[in-house]
This record gives sequence, structure tokens and C-alpha cells, in this order.
Amino acid sequence: MNKQILKLAFPSILANITIPIVGLVDMAIAGHIADAAAIGGIAIGTMLFDLLYWNFGFLRVGTSGMTAQAYGRGDMVECAGQLTHALEIALGGAFLILLIQWGFVSLALDFVPCSDQAAEAARQYFLVRVWAAPATLSMFALKGWFIGMQDTISPMICDIIINVVNVIASYGLAVMTPLGVVGVAYGTVIAQFTGLLAASVILLTKYRAFFRILDTTLYDLLRSFDKRIFVMNRDLFIRSLCFMVIYIGYTSLSSRYGDEALAASSLVMKLFMLFSYFIDGFAYAGEALIGKTFGRIQIGLMDAQNREIGRLVWRLMLWCGVVAVGFTLVFLLWGTDLMHLLWPGSEQTLMYFDYRPWLIAMPLLAAPAFMWDGIYVGATAGKDIRNGMIISAIAFVITYVLLQSTCGILAVMFAYFAHLIARDIYLTLLWRRTYVRQIGQPPLEGVGK
Repeated sequence: MNKQILKLAFPSILANITIPIVGLVDMAIAGHIADAAAIGGIAIGTMLFDLLYWNFGFLRVGTSGMTAQAYGRGDMVECAGQLTHALEIALGGAFLILLIQWGFVSLALDFVPCSDQAAEAARQYFLVRVWAAPATLSMFALKGWFIGMQDTISPMICDIIINVVNVIASYGLAVMTPLGVVGVAYGTVIAQFTGLLAASVILLTKYRAFFRILDTTLYDLLRSFDKRIFVMNRDLFIRSLCFMVIYIGYTSLSSRYGDEALAASSLVMKLFMLFSYFIDGFAYAGEALIGKTFGRIQIGLMDAQNREIGRLVWRLMLWCGVVAVGFTLVFLLWGTDLMHLLWPGSEQTLMYFDYRPWLIAMPLLAAPAFMWDGIYVGATAGKDIRNGMIISAIAFVITYVLLQSTCGILAVMFAYFAHLIARDIYLTLLWRRTYVRQIGQPPLEGVGK
């Protein structure tokens, strides 16, 4: 079981850790060829895409859970159907984004306090990069489908190709052509479509048998849009909105206390996101393995009273605990050094508040929440994931409102921790009932506890 978990988790971790490298390279390119306004424009443009694409995160999450269960049942026709429906939604979403691009960027920039030069740079960046939307959203769907098929190697290959091409193309177009900073946006478009091409090649080779299924059943697959797909994606879309409340709230509320407070809290979050790239690998493994096991139970290949689910949950939690303890020790021993590495000469900023206790405790509190998300996705328990995030967002808002007048910037940190604790408690206490509802009969005593 440990080998299965690591086999699925490690490729995702390897792919995830390339993400911040690309961001750093983009900023370095911009920093060498442009002024502060252009760099700020790229930062704003990137934020706008985060706002747009975060809302489509359900494409990857929902597709992985439902595909994993179909895979566990050995239903390859439904596996093909999940891919077809996910790509339909992805292309429909991309068409919508392209349709509203001009109105969206104009409206969004009206609410972002920045100079006219930075706003114009952001507009140019956005209106170029937006044409990558069909490839970006299709990759969401394909990555989720690959994970559901117990394959994390393929999305790893695609991510590495995307990130390498992004660095090369962005540098070449921004530095070696008259495009300047806008070349970074063109580089992203090229990289996303290159990744989509790589995913298509994988489909045509590794999964060519599915094209025979599609040849004979495509009409039926398009007609048989499963209501469960709509319900699951609706719940996960609401979950994404709650995530936006928390993460955008964290940044915007921190900015109220001045640049030093914003910088210090942002550095804490950057190191936390480094941790999340590792823990997400195990969450993806949970999606795939829990989904496959549920699928086997659904067709009677495994007894619902079997302890397999309980053992799997424990092993997944054990591995995420190992990662959390490891990062806690790293932050305890070298947290200050990592802060200075991210921002040399930041001593005055980091003295704004004692960030160390928050940084040290964050992995231990966040790991169960991340892992439970993967487990619930594998169980296709979208309603429970949605409710957990609604409760977490409420906990974030209430905690900040209660503490803002007495704790200053620390109210933001307390609010973020309150949302993690709320997710931990809610999803832990609900798991047994979720298992019973999703399977239709109770597990043996001790399963999931």
C-alpha cells in the first residue's frame, strides 16, 4: 500500500515543485528588461488569471474522483465518458472566458489600485495570455482524468514540458524580440498549447484503446450527461469560491496594515505554499486510490465491511503527517534563513510581527485538511467538501471580525488558522457518515477513525 501511495504521490510532487521556479523566472525576466510598472502589471495580470482559473479548479478535482471510481469498477466506457464530458466543460468555459475577456479586464482593473502604466501593462499581458484558456482548461480536465486513471506520470510529464517551454519561450520572446514584457505572456500561451499537444500524444499512444470506445459510443456519451457530474462540479465550484474568499481575503486584509505587514504575511504564505506543493502529491494519491477502492466496493469486488478503506485512510494520513513534521522541523531550524533567501535584507519587515510560531504550526494544522480533501474527492462527496469550505470561510471571517480591533495584523493570521482548524474538525468528524452514505452500508468498527 505504501508503494502505491508513493508511486502516485512522487510524480505529482516533482511536477508541483517546478511551478514556483517558473514564477521566479518570469519575474526575473521582467526585472531585467522592464521598469517597476511593467513588473507590477505582470503581477496584476497573473492575479486576474488566478481569479478566473481558480473557479475552474473543479474540472481537475471532479474529474479525478469520478474517473477513479469508474476505473475501480472496470467501466472503461464511463472512464471515456468522464474525459469527454470534462473536455466539453473545459472548452465551454474557455469560450466564455474569451467572450468576456475585454469586459472582465476593464472591470477588474477598475477595482485594483495601481498606476496607469501598470494597468496598461496588465491589460496587454491579460489580452495576450487569455488565448491560452482553451489549452489551460483542457489541461485541468486531462490532469484530473490521468490521476483518476491511477496515472500521475503523465500529468508530471505535461507539467514539466509546460514549465520548461514557458521559461525558454518567455525568455526568448521577452529578451530577444521587440515584444518586451508582453513576450512573457506569449511564452505562456505557447507553453500551454505545447502541454496540450503532449497530453494529446499521451492519449493517442498510452490510451489509444479509448479512442476505439469513443468511435463507437461518442454519440451516446454526449447524450448521457450524468447528473452526478453536474452536482459534483457545482459543489466544487462553490468550494472554489470559498477558497477565494479566504486566500484573497488573507492578502487584502493584510494590506490594510501597511506594506511591511503585507510583505511579512506574504512571505509566510509563500513558504506555506512550498509545503502545499508536497502535500498535494499525497492528496492526489488519495483521490486516485480512494476512488478506485470505492469503485471496487460498488461492484462487489470488495466488501463494504472490509478494512481496506480504513487502512488506506490511515496510511495516507501517516504520510501527510510525515511531510508535515518534516516541514515543521525545516521551518523551525531554517525558517529565518528561508525568509531571507526569499527577500534579502528583509530584517526590518520580518520584525513587524513574530512570524515563526505561525510558520512552524501551519504544516501540522494544514496537512489533515489537505489530505481529507483528497480522500473526500475520491469518495465523490462533493456536498461534504462544499459544506466544509463554507464553514471554514465563515470561521475565517468571524475570527477576523472579532479580533481585528485588538490584534491588528495577527487577526489575519488567527483567521487563517481558524479556517484550517474548522476544516480539520469538520471533515474528520464527518468521514464515517460520509462513508456510510457513499457506500450505502456502514464500515467495520474503526474504519476511518
